[in-house]
This record gives sequence, C-alpha cells and structure tokens, in this order.
Amino acid sequence: MELIQQLVNGISLGSIYALIALGYTMVYGIVKLINFAHGDVFMVGSFVGFYSITVLHLPFLVSLILSMAACAVFGVLIERIAYKPLRNATRIAALITAIGVSLLIEYGFIYVRGAQPEAYPGDVLPEHAIQIFGAKINSQSLLILGVSVALMIILQFIVHKTKIGKAMRAVSFDAEAARLMGINVDRTISATFAIGSALAGAAGVVFGVYYIKIEPLMGVIPGLKAFVAAVLGGIGIIPGAMVGGLLLGVIESLVSAFGYSLWRDGAAFIVLILILIFLPSGLFGKYKREKV
Repeated sequence: MELIQQLVNGISLGSIYALIALGYTMVYGIVKLINFAHGDVFMVGSFVGFYSITVLHLPFLVSLILSMAACAVFGVLIERIAYKPLRNATRIAALITAIGVSLLIEYGFIYVRGAQPEAYPGDVLPEHAIQIFGAKINSQSLLILGVSVALMIILQFIVHKTKIGKAMRAVSFDAEAARLMGINVDRTISATFAIGSALAGAAGVVFGVYYIKIEPLMGVIPGLKAFVAAVLGGIGIIPGAMVGGLLLGVIESLVSAFGYSLWRDGAAFIVLILILIFLPSGLFGKYKREKV
C-alpha cells in the first residue's frame, strides 16, 4: 500500500519535472541551446499564479492560464533580448549568457519584491483521500497529474498537427533548408520559447499548489532536475522529456520511501552521471558525433 502511494506521489512530482523538461528539450531541439534561465521562468510562473489566486482571487484554472500566458510572453522577451543576438555565436557564449540571464532574473526578482517566501492557500484545490487498491491517495496528486498529462497531450497535438508544429519540426531538422522553404525561422524559435515557457509557468502553479511554499530561488533545483530529466530521456526529444521527468520523480519518491530522504536531491545527479557514462544519448536518443 505504501508503495502505491509513493508511486502516485512520484508520478505527480515527475509530471512537474516533465513539464519543465519539455521547455529545455524543445529549445535545445531547435537552437541547440541549454536555456538555464528556464528554471527561473518556472519560478516566475509560480509567483504569477500565487498573486492571481491571493490578490485577484481567481480560480485555479484561470490562474493557471494567466500564468502560462505571462510566462509565454516572458520567454519570448528573454529569447529576443538575450539569445537572438547570439544566434550565430559560439555555443559557450550562448551558455554563459543563459547562466547570466538566470542569475539576473533571480536577483532582479529579489531586488523588486524581496527574498521572503510565500505560501499558497491550502484550499486552492479540493483535498480528499481516495482509496485505490487499499492505499489512501491525495486527490490533489491526481488532479495535478491530470493537468500535467492534459498539457502534454495538447503539446503533442501542437507539435504534430498544427502549422507552427510542422515549422518547429522543420527548423529542428535543418534551419537553413526550412528558411529556403519560406518558413520564418525567427518566429518559429520565438514560438518554441513561448510554448516551453508556458509549460514551465503551468508547472510553477502546480508546484505551488502541491508544495505550498514558494520563494525567488525555488527554480534552481527543480530546473536542474528537469535538465537531468531531459538528458535522461534524450535531450531534444519531446517524448523523452516526458518519460525522463516521470522516471526521475518515481526514483526520488522511492529513495524517500526507503528512508534515504536526505539523498533524494543527490539521486537525480547520480542518475545524470550514470546516464552520461552508460547511455550518453539518453533513453530515446540516437548516438551521433557532434562538433563543439
């Protein structure tokens, strides 16, 4: 019974990692950039959701959509201001810029509002104990899982069935060929940042509802873990990010269940080291040589 509860908790946590990891993997798949500011977009989304619920008194679903919209705009601004001028720069220049943008967002946010943490209200979503195979499962876990899965399904529809999704896949495969075929590459990259950032914003709200406490540096560890999830699944591969996030959440929950809760953060990075040693292209990736 305890195992079932931990698995549900792990899948709920993993779905949050998966939502953040999708942003990493989409951006990498198109511009080959590890956007380390992505975890801070997740933090901004969490605070937008918090203020929507506590100040504007909006319901959960409306706050979720508002947070996604705000983060989509924020993601496009980051891309246009910080990354677009470096489109043809070296990888290391773009990587250092991403780290700089991350620190700027974190400490700029602290300068504007202070470093004090906030707490989401406990009654944002109805909370009931649901009996499944004799185990008591929190209804919030199932609702959060449902929201995350719905967003992942919508993303798959966008990528595979819409015009912008086809453009994203074309740019990911060969940006120059896509440009010659009349695809607006800059607009496609901005759309990718918008969609990835919107998913991070949704993850921020879901995280706040589930874990209550939020603070300006909260994006650092979940952001790094989501990066691990993206690498685990095969960075640049959307289904890989989903599976990697879910697997990482389950691993963390099982580590806690076996009494090693102090090691749960370390477990993610042990997984990263093992993946890089034994399966560097990830679970869904294909090995290929790459010039750096």
